[in-house]
Amino acid sequence: MATGKSFTKALFSGIWAVLNFCRKLFFNLIFIALAIFILVAILSDDGKITVPDEAVLVLNLNGDLVIEKTAVDPFEKFMQEAFDQKEDKPEVLLRDVIFTIDNAKQDNRIKSLVLDLQGLRSAGLDKLQQLGAALDDFKTSGKPLYAIGDYYNQNQYYLASRADHVYMNPMGGMLLDGYGRYRMYFKSMLEKIKASTHVFRVGTFKSAVEPFIRDDMSEAAREANQAWLGALWQQYKQDVATARNMDINNFDEKLDQFIAKFDAAEGDFAQYALDNGWVDGLRTREEIRSELADIAGSNESSRGYNHITYKQYLNVIKIPFIPSSSDADKVGIVVAKGTILNGTQKAGSIGGDSTARLLRKARLDDSVKSVVLHVDSPGGSAFASEVIRQEVEQLKAAGKPVVVSMSTYAASGGYWISAGADQIWAAPSTITGSIGIFGMFMTYENTLDYLGINVDGVGTTEFAGFSPARELDPKIADIIQRNIEHGYDQFISLVARERDMEKQQVDSIAQGRVWIGETARELGLVDKLGYLDDAVAAAAELAGIEKYDSKYIDRDLSAKEKFWQEFFSGASVVLGGALESQQDSHLMSLVKQLVSEFDSMARLNDPKGAYAYCLPCQI
Repeated sequence: MATGKSFTKALFSGIWAVLNFCRKLFFNLIFIALAIFILVAILSDDGKITVPDEAVLVLNLNGDLVIEKTAVDPFEKFMQEAFDQKEDKPEVLLRDVIFTIDNAKQDNRIKSLVLDLQGLRSAGLDKLQQLGAALDDFKTSGKPLYAIGDYYNQNQYYLASRADHVYMNPMGGMLLDGYGRYRMYFKSMLEKIKASTHVFRVGTFKSAVEPFIRDDMSEAAREANQAWLGALWQQYKQDVATARNMDINNFDEKLDQFIAKFDAAEGDFAQYALDNGWVDGLRTREEIRSELADIAGSNESSRGYNHITYKQYLNVIKIPFIPSSSDADKVGIVVAKGTILNGTQKAGSIGGDSTARLLRKARLDDSVKSVVLHVDSPGGSAFASEVIRQEVEQLKAAGKPVVVSMSTYAASGGYWISAGADQIWAAPSTITGSIGIFGMFMTYENTLDYLGINVDGVGTTEFAGFSPARELDPKIADIIQRNIEHGYDQFISLVARERDMEKQQVDSIAQGRVWIGETARELGLVDKLGYLDDAVAAAAELAGIEKYDSKYIDRDLSAKEKFWQEFFSGASVVLGGALESQQDSHLMSLVKQLVSEFDSMARLNDPKGAYAYCLPCQI
């Protein structure tokens, strides 16, 4: 019997050893093949990108326009590009696009710039304004600027309006639908599943939790949202009207106005755009090819003229690492982009610990004389926001001035981390304020009771039974509400102290209300209107330095991370292909919106459940 067991054990051990060997051999062979494939691609001259002597630079942007890209594993990114897979959420770095446009202006090989923006997705108005300024500067070179497209959405058209020649396909169209904030409301649904929603907040206009306690927008939220959305729309219209040299009243905001013009164009969207001066001409793709070939020469590529795409040109002109003089004074730039979460987070989100470490790194760097905190955030954890703000205070105590540059959003927690800066710069269109605090969670005692499930037990204190499965004790609810009120008092006291205002004055413009940059400056919440370059210059001036370099403060990579990043980045230059924009079905888009609404709240991880977050700010 023992011998039989020994034989069986040996048999299975042998089979497992063979399988394990085969498994290792299989994956090692794949790795070797992949390594050879990458090395051949890198060392091959056939894939080398060059700029033709006469070329059109095609600015074919694909993805969301951001100030910091979300961290992606280098291997995953390489595999996507190598096998032409679509990214789920592609992103385009704002400073890379501006750098590309500025370089093309000086590059004698580039004869024209073409905006092919069909893949451009979301973009804050502040980012569009900065790109618009770069395009206006490009035109001073005398090189023609074209915009070509089958269709234009609102973000795409803002940039297209800067072109000397705006062309649309005769079968195309465009519609400027303005700004809006429409959300899903879940009160009735939560009642049907018998969930109990517990909300703790301070601020008449703090409407982040409204979808969970109402079936519609409150009048207070409606009033506030209409005010800042209207101001934002006015900026958009003014910029486009100036670029196109048209009357600002040409924007058809009422359906009756649009229908009258649409009927005159016989129901043709393209003809409507031409008749009303939105585009300069309706051109087929072949007609566009011919016109651009006259500028840069024709070839047998898919576009039919000598050209280089945005990614290709950026790879040619962008030096991966530029060594800087160790004794040069520097203005450090720390990017704070995304939702503010507790702990350590990857690029694309703000971590209380990880972002504080970047600020500390700038503080300990003797070459960094001042710091710009570049904020693009609707807020999040109050605790994490305070951890970051404390590190800002440490920078100031070390004698290094701190200037905040607000991008698209710097609201709630985004304003919390900004309030202590020596100067605050905001774009005219920045969405800021939303000074308020809330907490929210759900309990499911009624849901469980409906299903025939009961919860019971004992504890040594009255706190012990606190659970989503049990009814919330009113006394615990009172404790939580008092903590939220204390957090709000902290918030407005902080703003009053740092902005040299009275608490009552801050409270009157707080209460969770949202403002755009222009109004925030009038209210004293920001100091000046401008963009990142303006904030960097101000930080240098505060530090008393005239000659300086700007330096992004990034997380230090390990030796292993550096190797793989450079290895796969080099391969991607050769293998990278243009990605097409990915379209979702309408039903899938609604499902994703529903999941996103819940996920935005579920990700929040403040240890005390207190949040300075402006969910309605995201239009």
